[in-house]
Amino acid sequence: MPPRKKITPPAATEPAPKIKPTGSAKARRSAARLAAVQGLYQIDLAGASSDTVIHEFARHRIGQEQDGEEFVTADPTLFADIVRGVQGRLAEVDQHLGGLLDRQWSLERMELLLRAILRAGSWELLANTAVAPHIIINDYIDVAHAFFAGREPGMVNGVLDKLARTLRAAEMNAKPAGKGDAS
Repeated sequence: MPPRKKITPPAATEPAPKIKPTGSAKARRSAARLAAVQGLYQIDLAGASSDTVIHEFARHRIGQEQDGEEFVTADPTLFADIVRGVQGRLAEVDQHLGGLLDRQWSLERMELLLRAILRAGSWELLANTAVAPHIIINDYIDVAHAFFAGREPGMVNGVLDKLARTLRAAEMNAKPAGKGDAS
């Protein structure tokens, strides 16, 4: 029997396949937030690096058919920004969150997926100042609803709202601008 040929995975620097974006720009940003939460969950669960997760999502998930269904294409830049941003400022993000949580919902005891949602939303409130806080909060409430049917979406709303009122008080107290907001 001939020796087996060793198959090596593509290098992390190999470009992701070209994909044709689907969905509106707003839908692609919302999909990026959902994908970022999934990526952060993977990092927390498996100990993968942010670059490994970003590469894996770019090659195998974003813009790809999943289980025979085509989904909105996540904005790959926003996805990567959130994953790298959370990992790069993890101590700061966790410090902000820790001050808003009680013992029942402490970060250490929190379910990994819920923690990923709060970390992603918190990082965006800290760093993505081009997007109105209410848009960020609403998208992460929607992400929470995609995974949880209990109290968790309300908790995400409460924590991110409190954080936004601390970090971006002027925007939170301003009248909503209405249609045309960036998301």
